[in-house]
Amino acid sequence: MRQFQVKINCTFAAILTLILTKDMSSTTATIHDTKLDLFAEVKTTNHEQVVFCNDNASGLKAIIAIHNTVLGPGLGGTRMWNYATEAEALNDVLRLSRGMTYKASISGLNLGGAKAVIIGVASRDKSEALMRKFGRFVENLNGKYITAEDVGTTTKDMEYVNMETDSVAGLPESMGGGGDPSPVTAYGVYMGMKASAKKAYGSDSLEGKKISIQGIGKVGMHLVELVSKEGAIVSVSDIIQTSLDHAAKTYNASVVNGSEIYGLDVDIFAPCALGGILNTDNINALNCDIVAGAANNQLAVEEEHGMMLRKKGVLYAPDFLINAGGLINVYSEVIGYNRENAMRDTENIYDTTLNIYDLADSKDMHTQKAAILLAQKRIDDIASVQSTY
Repeated sequence: MRQFQVKINCTFAAILTLILTKDMSSTTATIHDTKLDLFAEVKTTNHEQVVFCNDNASGLKAIIAIHNTVLGPGLGGTRMWNYATEAEALNDVLRLSRGMTYKASISGLNLGGAKAVIIGVASRDKSEALMRKFGRFVENLNGKYITAEDVGTTTKDMEYVNMETDSVAGLPESMGGGGDPSPVTAYGVYMGMKASAKKAYGSDSLEGKKISIQGIGKVGMHLVELVSKEGAIVSVSDIIQTSLDHAAKTYNASVVNGSEIYGLDVDIFAPCALGGILNTDNINALNCDIVAGAANNQLAVEEEHGMMLRKKGVLYAPDFLINAGGLINVYSEVIGYNRENAMRDTENIYDTTLNIYDLADSKDMHTQKAAILLAQKRIDDIASVQSTY
């Protein structure tokens, strides 16, 4: 059994133009040039390190991307997803890890940004051996990367990872961890949503507001519960029928099919599934005042679609800001878990969201750009402090 790991130090945006392949009938691992220009993927984001992890015995194929560690070790969940191509997986992990840098910074956490993806079908390919082997790769990074659960992984998976490394958060409460962070993530989105309502309507009350929620997995369903309790009128869409049935029965939510969710006449649209859904066609279809959801990287093209929303008069709550509750929760676990502290710190998302709206208005820029500007300023400020010793 052999494993093949390539570490790419990307200081000052190094170029990566490699795809890892292995001839299963040969004992020789090879690297082939491809037409995929990975240089273009990393040169503008300045990732510090990208690690490709491969293990034939367990079937592990993973990528760990460490974007920035100025504020502290990179913390970000491990996503397991059946990506169509390795290029798609790489693009996802680079975008997600960059978002984690800004998420930690704007939340005032002493953490850097990182993320990992495992290529595969979680229900079919995941095993104890696979997760423990992944844990070995995390351990080899010597504390530079702290992992946690994400889409396709669970607290149980983090227990397996923890057998091989201490650089893991999101452990069960029985092991001293914070357990499932999704309720705290949903609470942060709820805070951002209420702040957005305050900006748009002069009141942060969601009573009577029409809210459509795309994706009602762990975070989305908690969000349905929160807004329903406040008296919002909720519509939902999802690919899992049992989730739709539960939302309809328990919270009296209306079920919407597929892309119809974009054109609904609502006050607030909450994307809580996968990212990249705010493209030109979908933005043109929007019939809402506010976009505030839990999904990462919602803007398909950040600058173009951020400005498109602004020109359309739609308030966009920056995704990496309002979905930071889960990160805040696992950070609390790293420093000594206290659920009350995590919830209190998550409430700060409300004021930060309002500050971002004011900054965007004062500089006539879209809100995602304003949020990145604020997050980057903290990173630059701390980097200048560190340069003196």
